[in-house]
Amino acid sequence: MTQTLYNYSYLQVLDFLTTVAFLINGVNEGNPIVAWAINIFPSPLAGLAAVKILAMALGVYCWRTAKGQLLNRINVGFAILVVWNLLTLILKTAS
Repeated sequence: MTQTLYNYSYLQVLDFLTTVAFLINGVNEGNPIVAWAINIFPSPLAGLAAVKILAMALGVYCWRTAKGQLLNRINVGFAILVVWNLLTLILKTAS
């Protein structure tokens, strides 16, 4: 179960980094909640960090309440999202 939380944390870091790369390369954020947070905080990084802190809190909650299967499903979704983000960045920089 602990490994699931480690994987979740790792995927959150990768999502954070790919989103920062998006912002640097002029790609718009697709998640409306993240886009909102990026716009209301003093800096985009602060908004993104706030969203990731909340995401980590939710991950720890799932881990502490033995919702490992849910956390595994979320990990699959974030793994797909990170791959999507990387492909988008590659296509953006290749054009």
